[in-house]
Amino acid sequence: MKNYLKLVNFEFNRVAKLFVVLLGITLVIQMVGVIVLSKEYLNMANEKIYEDMMTKIEFLENFGKMNFSQIVRSIWFFGPIGLCAAGVGFYIFLIWYRDWVGKNTFIYRLLMLPTTRLNIFYAKITNILILTFGLVAFQLIIMPIEMLVMKGMVPTEFRSDMGLNKIIAVMPELSIIIPRSLIELILYYGAGVLAVAILFTAILMERSFKWKGILVGLLYSAIAVVFMILPLLLQEFVFNGFFYPIELLGIEIVMGVMVLTASVWLSRFLLMKKITV
Repeated sequence: MKNYLKLVNFEFNRVAKLFVVLLGITLVIQMVGVIVLSKEYLNMANEKIYEDMMTKIEFLENFGKMNFSQIVRSIWFFGPIGLCAAGVGFYIFLIWYRDWVGKNTFIYRLLMLPTTRLNIFYAKITNILILTFGLVAFQLIIMPIEMLVMKGMVPTEFRSDMGLNKIIAVMPELSIIIPRSLIELILYYGAGVLAVAILFTAILMERSFKWKGILVGLLYSAIAVVFMILPLLLQEFVFNGFFYPIELLGIEIVMGVMVLTASVWLSRFLLMKKITV
């Protein structure tokens, strides 16, 4: 456990700068978006009321009050989130391949550490989780601040205030990264962990067998995906909705655990037997 925690800390220190950059980009772009969209709404209100001589009541009837969900639905808000997701996705590959870069490849030092090689796999996947949860937690912290900025710019009679929970509840796309319940949290991020484990296994196959490994890794990934969606296909086309949704969910969870176990076992085998120092 001590060696595993050291590896986790080491891996995080290697990506800390990228993590801080993503946090900074998210804060700056989203805050600029709040200011820009609030000003656009106020400018439109001033134009309609003072230039077109529209009353406030008529303006609100035609254009409605501004609320924070309008900002959340904009590119200013989801753009940085997409960039962070792409950054984490890119790092899933970089976290392995950078260890092979250079003349004195770092992977040799990792494999020679006095600990089980599987801890390297666990440490890297844990680091991906830390990055993901860190970005989500940061988003939860800055959203109330962004809401306060909007409230400070838009007068009360021109805005409709919404709580953070309500915004998440009415926006399904936001509830994916910020689950509304513990069950959703486990399901969404459990699926994420499973996807990362499959990708890690495919990467290790490529590292173990080179060009042949690419085909083997793609084949394994395809088999894993088919294995996961097989119950859904059988439910739809063979059993004609025989299972209740909760039963189907239970079957999917069992299948996911089986694929995750297979990925960990294969990764352990590759690290111990195929990737040599």
